[in-house]
Amino acid sequence: MTEKMWDTKRESMPSSRLRELQLKQLKDLVHRVYTKNKYYKEKFDEAKIKPDMIRTLKDIEKIPFLTKQDLRSYYPFGLICTELDEIIEVHASSGTTGKPVVGPYTRNDVDLWGEVMARSLWANGVRKNDIVQNAYGYGLFTGAHGFEKGAQKIGAMVITISSGNTERQIDVMKDFGSTVLACTPSYSLHIAEVAEEKGFNPAKDFKLHLGAFGAEAWSEGMRDKIEKRWGIVAHEHYGLTELIGPGVVSECRYKKLHINADHFYPELIDPATGETLEPGEQGELVFTTLTKEAFPAIRFRTKDLASITEEVCECGRTLPIQSRIRGRSDDMMKVKGVIVFPSQIEAALMQVPGVSDNYQIVKTKQGESYVLSVEVEPSEDRFKTGHLDNFEKKAESEIYRILNLHVSVHAISPKTIPRSTGKAKRVIER
Repeated sequence: MTEKMWDTKRESMPSSRLRELQLKQLKDLVHRVYTKNKYYKEKFDEAKIKPDMIRTLKDIEKIPFLTKQDLRSYYPFGLICTELDEIIEVHASSGTTGKPVVGPYTRNDVDLWGEVMARSLWANGVRKNDIVQNAYGYGLFTGAHGFEKGAQKIGAMVITISSGNTERQIDVMKDFGSTVLACTPSYSLHIAEVAEEKGFNPAKDFKLHLGAFGAEAWSEGMRDKIEKRWGIVAHEHYGLTELIGPGVVSECRYKKLHINADHFYPELIDPATGETLEPGEQGELVFTTLTKEAFPAIRFRTKDLASITEEVCECGRTLPIQSRIRGRSDDMMKVKGVIVFPSQIEAALMQVPGVSDNYQIVKTKQGESYVLSVEVEPSEDRFKTGHLDNFEKKAESEIYRILNLHVSVHAISPKTIPRSTGKAKRVIER
């Protein structure tokens, strides 16, 4: 059933019209970065590319990829394509693995961010009468700011509580009558856990009806747990600091992930060779920011693995549909010749009766290779019943069913694994 959209003209435009728009935007973008930024010009000149050589959308494949290492090399403002005094807002990644990636915004960029986030949250079901508890971490991280801008553009009330101080989250949720929770999926389950410890039933004692979750990979099994525990509909959001933050891809009511492709041009490549893949194939996502001013990213390699299809959704949107992220190419582990992603292990664990939401994948170095094991907390009730060897065998069986690989599972006491108010650390190395 076609639903009311935030921007019907853009979200349901014919695919031929979308491609015309993308090509015009791409030509303008290439000309702008070539004339405004010396590093982009050098990159183009090295590849023997001139702006007038971009005549079709396929010509984008002539342009070299942009990587996170490139962005760190030009830290902090080497790739901006405006004057520095035109930038009114700056965000950045955590920088835990090197120099942070910096995301500068002009006023038009900030307006664009609010627009694509409003479009995304509206597609989820957020409306003017909602009260959004924004439990993403504020600071340089883009997440909280993007959700705030979009919800406010819709006209919803935003509680700018940030992450952490979980008991206060629960008090505010109860007292303010929050109807939408925005945070990482793992933190939503930690809030539910603490609420239960305080004597609440998360599904019955609060007014939540919707969750807007992102910033980490999560399985359909995890989504089911969140929805049942809170009594809500849980929607996924996907974005990157390198592009704009959240607002690149989000779900409609049918839980199809729509790419805002009138602003972010998507490609799919073979991560090993860089060759372009066809719609429906699985590969690495590559995005170009067609309308960003301060910091346009051209052919940015995300390292996220997914597929893209072009079809009209039941909701009426014609924007391309992206699959859920299977994993990251740099999270991929090869064990005894088998490719393993953390999300596959999570999907297996979520099928085990009595499993909690808390687990860690442990990589142990043995000689020149790694051995995987999993530490998982049973629920309090399951832990009390004992016979945890049966629990472990069931978990190992589910992992084998998905991976065709034997991985040892160890049941550990509830509340052993540290809880996170942001991205959960799922893989540790010993």
